[in-house]
Amino acid sequence: MNTLEAKVNQYQEWRGSLTQTISDYRDWLAKSEHTDAIQELRLYDVLEMLKRDQLVMAFLAEFSRGKTEAINALFFADFNQRLLPSEPSRTTMCPTEIFWDAREEPCIKLLPIGTRASNDSLTYLKTTPNAWQKFRLNLNSPEEMKETLRKLIDQKEVTQGEAEELGLFNPQDVGMVHELETQGLLKIPVWRHAIINYPHPLLKSGLVVLDTPGLNTLGAEPELTLNIIPNAHAVLFLTATDTGITQSDMQIWNEFIKGRAKYKLVLLNKIDVLWDDLKPKQDVLNEIEKQVNITAHQLGISPESVFAISAQKALVGKIKKNEALIKQSGILELEATLGDQIIQAKHEILGRTVASECSEMIKNSRKLVQQRLTVLREQIIELRALRGQNIDASKDILTQVLEDRKRYEASIPTFNQANDKVNLIGKKLLRHLSLSYLDSSLSESRQAMGDSWTTIGLNKGMRDLMKQANDLATNITKESTDIKKLADNIYKVFQTKHGFEVFEPPTLEMSNFINNMKALEQITDDFCSDPLNVLTEKHFLIRKFFLGLGTQTQKIFEQAEAQSKRWLEDVLATLKTQIAAYKTTLDERTKNLTEAKASSQALDFRLSIVENEYATIAKQSQTLDTMLLQLMKAVQPAIKAKVAAEADLLKPMVKTLNLPDMPFISVSNASSI
Repeated sequence: MNTLEAKVNQYQEWRGSLTQTISDYRDWLAKSEHTDAIQELRLYDVLEMLKRDQLVMAFLAEFSRGKTEAINALFFADFNQRLLPSEPSRTTMCPTEIFWDAREEPCIKLLPIGTRASNDSLTYLKTTPNAWQKFRLNLNSPEEMKETLRKLIDQKEVTQGEAEELGLFNPQDVGMVHELETQGLLKIPVWRHAIINYPHPLLKSGLVVLDTPGLNTLGAEPELTLNIIPNAHAVLFLTATDTGITQSDMQIWNEFIKGRAKYKLVLLNKIDVLWDDLKPKQDVLNEIEKQVNITAHQLGISPESVFAISAQKALVGKIKKNEALIKQSGILELEATLGDQIIQAKHEILGRTVASECSEMIKNSRKLVQQRLTVLREQIIELRALRGQNIDASKDILTQVLEDRKRYEASIPTFNQANDKVNLIGKKLLRHLSLSYLDSSLSESRQAMGDSWTTIGLNKGMRDLMKQANDLATNITKESTDIKKLADNIYKVFQTKHGFEVFEPPTLEMSNFINNMKALEQITDDFCSDPLNVLTEKHFLIRKFFLGLGTQTQKIFEQAEAQSKRWLEDVLATLKTQIAAYKTTLDERTKNLTEAKASSQALDFRLSIVENEYATIAKQSQTLDTMLLQLMKAVQPAIKAKVAAEADLLKPMVKTLNLPDMPFISVSNASSI
């Protein structure tokens, strides 16, 4: 088992432990008197999220940098030959996603290049089975598998007009122009996108590998760059020792990685060209170190982020079980760092979701249990005090309880009115984030652009949308403030009149929504400021970019809507629970005292019931304490990663989207293809 596989397996075990604790808590909640349908549904969603959890790793490079060979060496050496085609001048031609979905047989699914002529996004096409061609992978025949996977490098010849219709002709590409002048036709990929479903142990653990070939491919599919970079848990950028950092390498780095990828590593591949048996070993190592430093300087990063490797020698070493060659290839250091980085990225995301949310749920349940124990303890003391007392004593206490009930019942209409107002303002608040509103806004932008599809029109459309988003956030913040004031007031009513515990209702935070929209605005500005896009005004590409923006904006709105819905459910949730518990206490005390008046035997009977319940609840409290301890232990790495991430947020990262648990891949959708 290599280092990367070992760390991914450790992460899988950690995730399994976390899942089990949350599942145990959900079961506890379902059986307890504090059961909450909304909370149980949210826990179900969290568990489903963990079940579908993925570690997304993206590889970016210009052609002929050995990227596919690196993927073979890192993940598929146990195949004992090249799983993915990697030959001189014959590289993967279309973006490829590699993962495992047990609901699907091993296969490769290919999306014809002709689908680029439509307005359908890749996200949508993944839900359209008929759009893809599917080929089964025969795991029992390596040669047959290898031949099937060679479809990834399929090409076909088309005229310039046909290439332009698909948005694949770039007049600034010297090689493409030369090919057209000498041959009269252009070679383009047969496939637009590929999905490989393969039962590799790492892929079974939730790892997803994305292979994105070449600058032209990244530029031609804006949806890739709007989704893949922000959401990958590790981005690996490959350069090659034999070429150095070329102009196209720098373009990929500056446009798609430098300011957008939070977790990134640089692989300086093909260091074996520097190996020389006639030179002292230290001289060779010094030359490799020199190349690493040059690469780091050119990219403006620390040398510690650059890994010198030979993917080809690593693959050979693993296939031939040559430990010395594996070590010399530099792959072991890369695997160790890569394992740390993708797991840290996932811990950070879980720190923002599972760690914060589920631990708060358990803490709240624990608090309610402790309050219930306090109430039961007071009832026990009260009933024990009545032993040997005359009947008037219980009457006096009962009279006080009935007066408390009257005050409570008088306060309920006030609560109902506040609750109705919260629901009314809440519906208005959610309408701002509705997809119908967003569709209307996007439609207006598209109509304003008409058939021109210029960078000027695109930039104006995005700025208009950003202004609307800011206005929305302002309105939502105002309405949520009104709701919180209502909640504050009604909480104070019950705290003052009935002695409820002091509680501060949560505040709806819209900063994530605004930051994500600003990130899209910045990415759009970068796209529109690119001299190549401004000078050539690639209408096809601009249209695709606009459609990709629409998809990302929809995700941002959906995330904000889900956050707002949860907030509306939570803002009065604690008070509702306190009211229900208070009513139960009044009912129980009334029953205890009413029966206690009858006889000493009745009093003893009621006392035994309360004492037994106290013992039962005390055991529940211990169970809950254990769960909370297990959860806190499980999420310690997530909390540390979250703290580190919050520190990183102080640094400028304006083009990074913050869309947790929103990987580029959607296995649930892809499995339906």
